[in-house]
Amino acid sequence: MKSLSQLDPSVELFTENLSIGYPQKPDPFIVQKELNLQLRKGEMICVAGPNGVGKSTLLHTLAGLQNPLAGKIVLHGQNLSSYSMTEKAFLLSLTLTDRIQVDKMTVWELVAMGRYPHTNRFGKLHTSDLEIIERSIAQVHLEDKKKWLLDNLSDGERQRAMIAKVLAQATPILLFDEPTAHLDLTNRVSTMLLLKNVAKSCQVSVLLTTHELEMALQLADQIWLMHPDGVDIGTPDEVIAKGSLQHIFQSDLFSFDPVSRRFIIHPVKETNASPLEIKK
Repeated sequence: MKSLSQLDPSVELFTENLSIGYPQKPDPFIVQKELNLQLRKGEMICVAGPNGVGKSTLLHTLAGLQNPLAGKIVLHGQNLSSYSMTEKAFLLSLTLTDRIQVDKMTVWELVAMGRYPHTNRFGKLHTSDLEIIERSIAQVHLEDKKKWLLDNLSDGERQRAMIAKVLAQATPILLFDEPTAHLDLTNRVSTMLLLKNVAKSCQVSVLLTTHELEMALQLADQIWLMHPDGVDIGTPDEVIAKGSLQHIFQSDLFSFDPVSRRFIIHPVKETNASPLEIKK
């Protein structure tokens, strides 16, 4: 029986009946179960949903940082667990929102770390590596700060530097946990457009978690909309047509308008109560 990757060569990674969560006694804590997901070349997939539904846990599991509780993850025709750390470094890359703690490292040096899987045991960088490093820095608009120490950058600039490191690694699968966190509006838009362009022009799979739902609906090829009972999967049009957004993000404070693809804040009712007396 042929695997999914053999039947569809555009599939870089897929899962079968995947359960994710945390091992504990007497029973594991299951965050999501029976997930059947696919990452394809040339697509940008946005993982969205309320806090606590397992977005980051899913990303960590797909990257091999956490073991699945059940099911399997197949990467390039092999079970993810069969790859060594070095082998995985050639196939997928990951950037997290956690603030990295490093002393005396420049932007250029951080981005150059993305090339280390491609170098020899001495870490020698060749002309082609240097060109990729410079291009990756330029893609996130940090050319004028490539010699700056990371400690001297803003949170947003550090985030862009981390994205550049992933771009420099040049893997067929790029995973990002909240890549637009800490960024202002202009840089949030430019970052999402950059990742969309990278997916298309380089024919790689880009998977990112995000709270930028309205932007994801405009740019994503697919939405994985996570909720406590599973994941709704489809194009933005399909997810909207299913009513998934309206169902998952129910609130007295706002509602989703499928025509404008926007969340509309409801008018605040006037009250004579003080702010401390208003119930949340």
